[in-house]
Amino acid sequence: MDDKNLMENILMLQKGVCDLFMHGSIESSTPEVHQTFNTALNDSLRMQNSIYDRMSENGWYPTEKVDQQKISTVKQKFSAQLA
Repeated sequence: MDDKNLMENILMLQKGVCDLFMHGSIESSTPEVHQTFNTALNDSLRMQNSIYDRMSENGWYPTEKVDQQKISTVKQKFSAQLA
């Protein structure tokens, strides 16, 4: 397994951890449990961002710029649905 595949796997696992902590935070029955999950979620999100940054630096997570007109079109579409 090369470094790119390893980092992709780590990122996917970290995203899964974030999902679990988010649901734990949402479903918490006490403020203390909620805070514990919330803290773990924030730590995990920072870790996920760090992994993404490393992958991006190596060109392993390419992104493309979206034309502002496309963003405006989608924004208008969803704004109209909420009205």
